[in-house]
Order: sequence, then C-alpha cells, then structure tokens
Amino acid sequence: MTLDPDVAAALKEAARRRGTSFKEVLNEAVRHGLRARPVTREYRMPSRPMGLRVGVDIDKALALAAGDEDAETLRKLELRK
Repeated sequence: MTLDPDVAAALKEAARRRGTSFKEVLNEAVRHGLRARPVTREYRMPSRPMGLRVGVDIDKALALAAGDEDAETLRKLELRK
C-alpha cells in the first residue's frame, strides 16, 4: 500500500500526539472510515403550480387522457363528413 505524502505525515503526527504506533493509528483510521456512512444530501424537488382547472381530478389522469383522445377522434370524424 502506498500513501500520499500528506496522509502519511498526518498519520505520523497523530501517532506522535497519541503516543501510539503508526500502524495502530492507520488501522484505526481505516476502520473508522469503513464504518462511516457516506454523506448524503436530501434531494428536494421544487414544486410549481400546475395550473389545473377547477373540477379536474388528476387522480384519474388515464381516464382524462382517454376522454381527450375520444373527443379528438370524434372531432376528426366530424371533419370527414
């Protein structure tokens, strides 16, 4: 294993301050890092007004879409007369 010079220096300094071995400080740091949970940020989706008409129930979106499709089919059939 090869450590970056700044990491090795920080570990040596921690070992000196604690009065323990380099190996002990390194193992403790690795164990701590493996136990740590990754830092996550809560994702928030910004909400915006949808501009829905009063009386339109968006819980029935498929039925609403089917109704619109039916109305468009009838409109096209009327144009062919």
